[in-house]
Amino acid sequence: MKIRTGLALFILASLVACSAWNQIAHTPTPGASATPEGQTPEQAERVARLFLQAWQNNDMAGMHRLLSFGGQEATLLPAFRDFYQRNQATMTLQSLETRITGQLPGPGGLMTFGYDVEFHTRQVGSFGDSGRTLRLAWDPQLRDWRVIWSPADLLPALGDGGALRLDARLPSRANIYDRAGRTLASRNNRVITVNVVKNEIPHVGNCNLRLAAALNLELSLIEQILAARAADWLSEMGTVDPLVWQETRAGLERDCNARFIERAARQYETGPVTAHSVGYVGWPDDSQVAALTAAGFPQDSIIGRSGVEASRDGALRGVPGGRLYVVESGGRQTTLAESPPEPSQSVWLTLDAPLQAFIHDSLLRAREAAADTWAPGSDGAAAVVLDLRSGAILALVSEPSYDNNVFAPFPAMGREGALELAALVQEDPRRPLLNRATLGLYPAGSIFKVVTAIAATDSGVYALDRKYRSTGSWNRDLPRRDWLPGGHGLLSLPEFLKYSCNSCFYEMGWDLDAADPWLLPSYARRLGFGAPSGLHDLTEAAGELNDPEVLRESGFNWHPSEAVSMAVGQRGVRVTPLQVAQLYATVANGGTRYRPQLVQQVSMFGDTPTFSMQPEVLAESDFDPEVIALVQEALCTVVSEPGGTAEHVFRGSPLLSQGVCGKTGTAESPGEDTLPHAWFAAWTPAAEPEIAIALLVENAGEGSAVAAPLVRQILEYWYFGREAA
Repeated sequence: MKIRTGLALFILASLVACSAWNQIAHTPTPGASATPEGQTPEQAERVARLFLQAWQNNDMAGMHRLLSFGGQEATLLPAFRDFYQRNQATMTLQSLETRITGQLPGPGGLMTFGYDVEFHTRQVGSFGDSGRTLRLAWDPQLRDWRVIWSPADLLPALGDGGALRLDARLPSRANIYDRAGRTLASRNNRVITVNVVKNEIPHVGNCNLRLAAALNLELSLIEQILAARAADWLSEMGTVDPLVWQETRAGLERDCNARFIERAARQYETGPVTAHSVGYVGWPDDSQVAALTAAGFPQDSIIGRSGVEASRDGALRGVPGGRLYVVESGGRQTTLAESPPEPSQSVWLTLDAPLQAFIHDSLLRAREAAADTWAPGSDGAAAVVLDLRSGAILALVSEPSYDNNVFAPFPAMGREGALELAALVQEDPRRPLLNRATLGLYPAGSIFKVVTAIAATDSGVYALDRKYRSTGSWNRDLPRRDWLPGGHGLLSLPEFLKYSCNSCFYEMGWDLDAADPWLLPSYARRLGFGAPSGLHDLTEAAGELNDPEVLRESGFNWHPSEAVSMAVGQRGVRVTPLQVAQLYATVANGGTRYRPQLVQQVSMFGDTPTFSMQPEVLAESDFDPEVIALVQEALCTVVSEPGGTAEHVFRGSPLLSQGVCGKTGTAESPGEDTLPHAWFAAWTPAAEPEIAIALLVENAGEGSAVAAPLVRQILEYWYFGREAA
């Protein structure tokens, strides 16, 4: 850091030369017998120390109380406080230390103290100012010393009408990449800054009108900005996209003598494919401005507004540097301190961009193909793919999506076009801004049967060799029907899951509740439902999970029917696709639940990463290994054995050579003539699992008919690089 003090000393002209300072500072004051009580150097030093300590404590009221009566009258507390707060904000001051270095008695009840200050700022680091003076006068009415204050007591050069300035030196916003270094967000878009010199504007009135129109700002704001700028400075007034620049350039040059500088701006290369994860940048809200300026950024800085752009905003925008200086009344500039910016850091996501794009396109194609069936009644879909060995998110897709370029401050398609597209997105009843993968809440349906099976067997309510005869109906509380008329016959526990036998799980839910109404909800919580998955970088819903206490707090009583419905995932439990992917990864891992993670690395190119993703275990279950093995085997038969609810979907797939284990789900959705939600969740390979996937299509029908075929396409693409024939 380059530091210059160059600050003037304020010393009364009537005082002796500074060369005698140390000698005078230790010379006893003569005529002690004639000195009023309290009018001593020690008492003066006490007041000086109180004043400086109050400054260190940022206690402006305490400082103001120690001013002379005339000083308090000349500068009232609000103005005094504003002066310090405004200038210290310009400095980005964090703290300061003071040290008294000596004293110099003066005539007529005056005392002057020498002291040093060390300023610690956020933007230009620390710098010192030595050889300063603080003057005190004896107040006979108060019978105490008081500070003779002027603006010079903040910085000496301010006493002559100087102004404190900070020129920010901002780092460029860094890029966002996928796991393999493919660019997702960059600064490859170009915009134009409009700059003017106030005393070179030929037609001020016309210029202000043209600036307001080109920059889309109020005329009063343009006038306010220009009024605050020095007359001979080149002032940046704002930024326009290239299309607006072409339309307004001639008028701005004629009426404003404007100059234009090209600048890089944010661009999202993958647009809708990764919009919900990457997010977008924009202008700060009013509530964010104070923190932004305190960090040394201009209040009109571009910041992350959603997604990883927001969660990793600090790394992506870096730390500003700057030059702090005083402009003296004559125009001369004196640098106090300066510091270069700390470079921003790029962010690598765990996402695999080609896989993400394939899933995105697959969901769009499926919707187009279903234009005459389920598509008109379906608002959206979502899919999550996890590396179940680490929790890394390989894909996180939500449909419908949106082009995040439209929300960037300087979109390549032009401001007007972007505003029109943004309005369409915000007004779309299908809610494309909603990240269905992390915030969409859905009844779990039959994919929840995995939880019920683990709860019943691990708790000991069901023996592993227990069987149940499915007749197609079940009526212990209310008449309920199985999806297969006539039932499935006598089934073993693995076959409960293989055939997705509803009546089998009604019975299981009834028996669990009879043993303990808390059993099923507590196992669901142990497996991650009813709480956020642990993902850090995106907003996520906790889901909903009823238990006796939750219902009691809502004014309802728990009834065995609650457990019966929950056992098949139809009431009292709503989940996100991310939670479902995490559940199936946990089962595949033998009960080990990892935190889902979206960010792989944060670093500058070639430097040691400041963040590097490490697998993080959230829970190690103590489930009976035989229980987990039974459930794993059962889920594999869903895909591999005749009669399994997804066997016909994967028949003939090359995936069968490595094995796929999963579960279909068809979750009823409220509303007349509304199709159920279609679920499929799975992992592969069967023996040594690598990835888990959960896919949901809203109001599309059977999970085996809609969701499972999509999962087959996705897994075949991932492992074999092709779609199914």
